[in-house]
Amino acid sequence: MALAALAQESRLAVFRLLVQRGPDGYPAGEISEQLAIPGPTLSFHLKELAAAGLVAARKDGRFIYYSPNFERMRTLVSYLTDNCCSLAATCAPECAAPVATRRKSKAA
Repeated sequence: MALAALAQESRLAVFRLLVQRGPDGYPAGEISEQLAIPGPTLSFHLKELAAAGLVAARKDGRFIYYSPNFERMRTLVSYLTDNCCSLAATCAPECAAPVATRRKSKAA
């Protein structure tokens, strides 16, 4: 279900934007402005991403913020990389999971 949700261009753009923003997320209005997606259309896409477990919504005052579900994202990426070349005698080096690099915090 997660791959199907991300297969649609607008939903993929929303998810990418949210992943770049991190756990703070964005209110729906800002997502709509940044991606030029009309409110009703964005609402539909956010609902699909939430149903796939890829985004979570939280209410803060009168705004609803959407943020990525990083655990679900890691599970999806892990599934894809864990099964890469699983039926082959050998595996291409490109299939190996990349080494995660963390950005240094500004305080460090």
